[in-house]
Amino acid sequence: MGVSQLLFSIKLFVAFMGLFLIPQHALGITRHYEFNIKMQNVTRLCHTKSIVTVNGQFPGPRVVAREGDRLQIKVTNHVSNNITIHWHGIRQLRSGWADGPAYVTQCPIQTGQSYLYNFTVVGQRGTLWWHAHISWLRATLYGPLIILPKKGVPYPFAKPYKEVPIILGEWFNADTEAIITQALQTGGGPNVSDAYTINGLPGPLYNCSAKDTFKLRVKPGKTYLLRMINAALNDELFFSIANHTLTVVDADAIYVKPFETDTILITPGQTSNILLKTKPNYPTATFLMTARPYVTGQGTFDNSTVAGILEYESPVLHSVFSTKKLPLYKPILPPLNDTSFATNFSKKLRSLASTQYPANVPHRVDKHFFFTVGLGTTPCDQNKTCQGPNGTKFAASVSNISYVQPTTALLQAHYTGQSGGVYDPDFPISPFDWFNYTGNPPNNTVVGNGTKLMVLNFNTSVELVMQDTSILGAESHPLHLHGFNFFVVGQGFGNYDPVKDPKKFNLVDPVERNTVGVPSGGWVAIRFLADNPGVWFMHCHLEVHTSWGLKMAWLVLDGKLPNQKLLPPPSDLPKC
Repeated sequence: MGVSQLLFSIKLFVAFMGLFLIPQHALGITRHYEFNIKMQNVTRLCHTKSIVTVNGQFPGPRVVAREGDRLQIKVTNHVSNNITIHWHGIRQLRSGWADGPAYVTQCPIQTGQSYLYNFTVVGQRGTLWWHAHISWLRATLYGPLIILPKKGVPYPFAKPYKEVPIILGEWFNADTEAIITQALQTGGGPNVSDAYTINGLPGPLYNCSAKDTFKLRVKPGKTYLLRMINAALNDELFFSIANHTLTVVDADAIYVKPFETDTILITPGQTSNILLKTKPNYPTATFLMTARPYVTGQGTFDNSTVAGILEYESPVLHSVFSTKKLPLYKPILPPLNDTSFATNFSKKLRSLASTQYPANVPHRVDKHFFFTVGLGTTPCDQNKTCQGPNGTKFAASVSNISYVQPTTALLQAHYTGQSGGVYDPDFPISPFDWFNYTGNPPNNTVVGNGTKLMVLNFNTSVELVMQDTSILGAESHPLHLHGFNFFVVGQGFGNYDPVKDPKKFNLVDPVERNTVGVPSGGWVAIRFLADNPGVWFMHCHLEVHTSWGLKMAWLVLDGKLPNQKLLPPPSDLPKC
């Protein structure tokens, strides 16, 4: 063996042995979970029904990992419904096959079949969540996805005494699949939920549900980290705890500049970490935590309030007093249509923008896009009577294109080069017809239909303005982008002005999110870097609007380097 070969062998041996000298947590570990989709009888509001669950739990099991870990979650379908699971907010770098939206990145998991979701958590830490991503099954198929910092890396705030997931949801006495099926057939609006829930429980303000109340028992003088998730199908929600101040420290698993508030606003799809500092001494009272909707649209909605109880632990006093005899304080939530509160709350959200956690907002923009989002109509089927406006069917669209779901997964069609007839790569960069988007609506409310993708080269920096429209009434739309975080650089009311409004953009510390509310009668501007190859869904997280077609997809092409290319599909990828 020559000297050069000997030196190479020594270097190879040292490098190989070095893998064993690196702490395990530095590389991350592989965490395994089993998700068995099954039916489970659950009683709420004195109404028992069989719901689709994971492992028989409602809400579903908690998935916990650290930044850098690999997650392998085997999902086995034991029910008659087709199933997919989306890991909401996970970047899925080069692992789009694990993202989960049905007929976008995968075909559904059919009855009796399994699929291993296999992905690594890269550069993320905080509260996210998982949920079904097909039809309305996420009404009961959801749970927390908690990403802890790497070992030895502290939070950028005081370590909390305890961490508690708080998941806001909706309960329907009827079968949600039957509700949306009927709505799509008749063209009308679907029936609304019967209650909101906190961790699956409706609480004492609903009839026949006092025993189904979430109780958070706390100690005096402690700080609790509330991991907030809005898993409701169709409503943005206000949340507050009576006589207590909340400190927002995180939004969509991104640290923000901390700020105090009595109430938070959280849209479906969004998550937030909130610090709750309890009172220094044991108070002779109990406190309600409540949530109710923020409503901007014209349609019907569930005008009710869910409540849980914040209860202080005190063995001495509990031996003398019953908590039922203690005075009960209720929070005062904003009015249902308090857009002023919603606007001011969103303005307070700013990225931490520290040396350790910088706000890498793109300053150079390669592609500018302008999309309209809103409601519309489609003609009723021939010889049928529909329940939408003027005998039509309700529809929703992005840039007047109501998304048509294909029967082949978009990512599979792209990867195999067989996209013909599955999708068109010509989504418009701006609407074909300009009108006064927030003024009087046009006479023609009919939307177009299609499966169109916006194609981007790898590493394209994007600025996207999303404009709400007043067709059938202005309302806010929480838009969720898969595969990326984005920076919210600006927002306002009325029609977006491409000359004046960009001058006011925040390019220093804009909040970084994966889900943002397009303001009712207004617009929002976001920026992101298209550095993740694959097909990525973008849709309204109000499930009724998604069902009506308010969704589209981005296709990010492979880059030139090996680490800029989509990985091959796994062997167990479900087939359509």
